[in-house]
Amino acid sequence: MSDKDTSATIELLTFRLGDQEYSLDIMSVREIRGWTRATPLPHAPGYMKGVINLRGTVLPVMDLALRLGLTPREHTDRNVIIVVKHEDAMTGLLVDAVSDIIALTADDLQPPPDMQTSAIPNVVSALTLIDERMIRVLDLGSIVNSTQSAAA
Repeated sequence: MSDKDTSATIELLTFRLGDQEYSLDIMSVREIRGWTRATPLPHAPGYMKGVINLRGTVLPVMDLALRLGLTPREHTDRNVIIVVKHEDAMTGLLVDAVSDIIALTADDLQPPPDMQTSAIPNVVSALTLIDERMIRVLDLGSIVNSTQSAAA
């Protein structure tokens, strides 16, 4: 074992929402599926598209763009659902397209500036710049946990 590399490698799955690029820790991603129409549920938050059947398991699907406060857009067959697991909960995140898997170290990540004007937790945990692309690293826990609170 070598002591020269003290920074662990972090792998991120990058994806697009409109013209913006985001990423999630690859360890939270279980699979990537093509767009499947979700069955809406009454009284669900507006960003929840509904539920789908994932091999016999009911999976809630969230429109991630709406959850992040981005402009609503039409869904097409080109959209994908990223199935993620946070703690014991599985959730589908509807995104425009998956881009890439990138490997970084903690030194490549920068904290986001504090621009919050409300008590809503920041869903961006870090930023990184790759080939002139500003990629936001999402805090999956703050996205999924607030969804569970809103649904309760």
